Amino acid sequence: MRLISSLLAGAAVIALGGCSTLQGLMPSTDAPAGSDPASEGVSVAPGAPGAAPTWVNAAKTGAGASYEAYVDGRYRDGGPTGEVSRVWFSIADGVLTETMYGLIHEAQIKQLRFAVVTGDGLSVEGTDTTHRTEYLHADAQGRPLSPAYRVITTDKAGRYEIEKRIYTDPDRQALVVRTTIRALRGDVAPYLLLEPHMANTGVGDSGEAIAGPNHAGLQGLFAAEGDVHLALIADTPFEAASVGFGGASDGLTDLADGRLNQLYRTTGDQTGNLMLTGALPTIRRGESLSRDFVIGFGPSRKAAADAAMGSHTTGLDEVLRRFNGEGEHVGWEDYIASLDQLPRLAEQSTDGGKLAYASALMLKVQEDRTHAGALIASLSNPWGDTVDATNPSTGYKAVWPRDFYQVAMALLALGDEETPLAAFRYLPQVQVDADTPGNTGATGWFLQKTWVDGTIEWVGVQLDQTAMPIMLGWKLWKAGLVSDAEMRTTYGQMIKPAADFLVDGGKVGLLWNDRQIIPPWTQQERWEEQEGYSPSTTAAVITGLTVAADIARASGDPASAARYQAAADDYASKVEARMFTTNGEWGDGDYFVRITRNEDPNDKAPIGENNGQPAHAEDKIVDGGFLELVRYGVRAPDAASILASLPEYDDQTREDRFRVRYDINGVPAFRRYGNDGYGEQTDTGGNYGVGGEMHPSQRGRLWPFFTGERGHYELAAALHNPSAARDGTEARLNGVRQTYVRGMESFANGGLLLPEQAWDGVGHPTAHNYRPGEGTNSATPLAWTHAEYIKLLRSLADRAVWDRYAPVEERYAR
Repeated sequence: MRLISSLLAGAAVIALGGCSTLQGLMPSTDAPAGSDPASEGVSVAPGAPGAAPTWVNAAKTGAGASYEAYVDGRYRDGGPTGEVSRVWFSIADGVLTETMYGLIHEAQIKQLRFAVVTGDGLSVEGTDTTHRTEYLHADAQGRPLSPAYRVITTDKAGRYEIEKRIYTDPDRQALVVRTTIRALRGDVAPYLLLEPHMANTGVGDSGEAIAGPNHAGLQGLFAAEGDVHLALIADTPFEAASVGFGGASDGLTDLADGRLNQLYRTTGDQTGNLMLTGALPTIRRGESLSRDFVIGFGPSRKAAADAAMGSHTTGLDEVLRRFNGEGEHVGWEDYIASLDQLPRLAEQSTDGGKLAYASALMLKVQEDRTHAGALIASLSNPWGDTVDATNPSTGYKAVWPRDFYQVAMALLALGDEETPLAAFRYLPQVQVDADTPGNTGATGWFLQKTWVDGTIEWVGVQLDQTAMPIMLGWKLWKAGLVSDAEMRTTYGQMIKPAADFLVDGGKVGLLWNDRQIIPPWTQQERWEEQEGYSPSTTAAVITGLTVAADIARASGDPASAARYQAAADDYASKVEARMFTTNGEWGDGDYFVRITRNEDPNDKAPIGENNGQPAHAEDKIVDGGFLELVRYGVRAPDAASILASLPEYDDQTREDRFRVRYDINGVPAFRRYGNDGYGEQTDTGGNYGVGGEMHPSQRGRLWPFFTGERGHYELAAALHNPSAARDGTEARLNGVRQTYVRGMESFANGGLLLPEQAWDGVGHPTAHNYRPGEGTNSATPLAWTHAEYIKLLRSLADRAVWDRYAPVEERYAR
């Protein structure tokens, strides 16, 4: 006890001394131009640029942003929700992680956490704590109504607990973090640690820490790079504050001995990887301390500080009410209430609708607030804790037309009529035409991956990503959301060029890509790794061309309609000949392969090496892509080729390298394909792609949306025979609910977020010690997984596959 008292008293004295030392110093922006902070008595942090920066754990348990209403289909200030807030946040390991401001991929913060000096030494939130995530605003059934969170971290040794309430200000560029710290066993001295990654990198940042109000009344933690600024303003000034370079002069390094005694006011004219530290008062055993922090963003320090102070002035309880949309305010409650299909979808769940409501929130959160309808894949950076942050990185905070389609279709399934329409109208920004910067080749295809503003990132040709915008347009047109007049216009501008490419292909001429594309051969399939003939890609191409023919006829272009349908007929007639082996390695030798590089699925030719894995013969690699033939209506669920492939897809006796299905706690779960290397290393448990290098022990894990895909197949099979007894059909549909809906729900984490990948238990445990079925560090929340869950609920509610296309089914699956 003497040791505890002595240590904490020392920390408190240092904190108070630091406060009196810093109080009254002018912020660097007030100093005369060209002045030297060091010469004016301002302590300048040494050690620039600091340690090499990374991002953080991608297994998020929370993600949020304000709900913003469209104004004439766009995001503009002055609508029902006032100023458009362009701030997004995420939560992992119980701490605030990547926080974006501006465009949805533009991270400004790596993480905000607390270090706590205890009588037993230093404890760091996230590393030394357990955590749980709860929603702040839910209905009587516990279904979330807004993405505002309560996050509670508890010291593993039981010495303290930290509760944080996190949400954005819907009327400003600001993030609220309301904190209560409780001393459970002994006195504790907490320190706030803020790690900015301004302008989407962990380098080039400058910073300043001001503990008590200076002569201008300014106090807080500040960071900037270029014209992007951040200001953290507390409701009560810090006891002491410091800025330093990571691994050299930062507060966490200084606290290793339990004392914050190297205080630095500014980074001066040096930039790098920063940490800003704010000391809070010592908390006596059994007592608690509450502090409110608001982080403002803007094009200048003043704008950022004004945003933060504005939230404080409004009152943070009121800010939360506005965020939620309570009373007369328009917010998340209003969005949820607008989803007229959500209640009936929730009835199909097995968890009372909790995941359905959370999924609705997650799908809308992950839309940019500048470019309406720009739907991203995930608000995360895969395996971010080992991803270099020296250069800008979007991770999954980008547009892939395939993921985009899944999300738009799920939002439509929920009853959201505005966002899918905005998404459809957004798509021309990511279609290649004669004006695409640098393009010298074929037009009409859709870019592989782009920023939300259309900036090109990856340029592989994936034919399903060119078909799916057509498919989405047809669905919206048939739903009455796209008028005949708009569809005729869009047909000439976007649909026809895309359909022409799906028929004719062409020579690509963009950046590194100069390949000749001859459909339905695709340069990359849906896993972006292999070229050739793919069942899943071909299913989308046949569907896209068939509905393009319908659109062409309605648009007065019968000649193109006939051409598109003829190509679809040709592709459909050769599905088995091109992609179904009859002398395969597995089982009786009859099944769909994942992909074949030529038109002979029986020649045992190898497909390419990828993700550190060696090339194997095409017939050794099985996946579930053939189920997409059933989903869209290209093949009936009882087609001989489909039924023959199911046993090989389901085989759980195969060696782990080639095995695809793993039943986890009774839930059918699937890898992308045998020999998948997109995941953690089996020999060390290390992340994927550490150091930018591929490792032979990498292993792709289970993807929960395949549980939904299989559920859709089983639903289609149950409904296929109209003469079947009603009781038998209902029993099969209930089986889909109990097995596949419940199965998808089992993959949700404590924040009701669904991952890209879940742990399969194969190989060396990771540092996170995942349980089988637990989401990994690949990417959570994955929009596609949430979308698949919502679509499965809608399919059950409708007693029809939501992604089924009537013209396709009527032509090919009868």
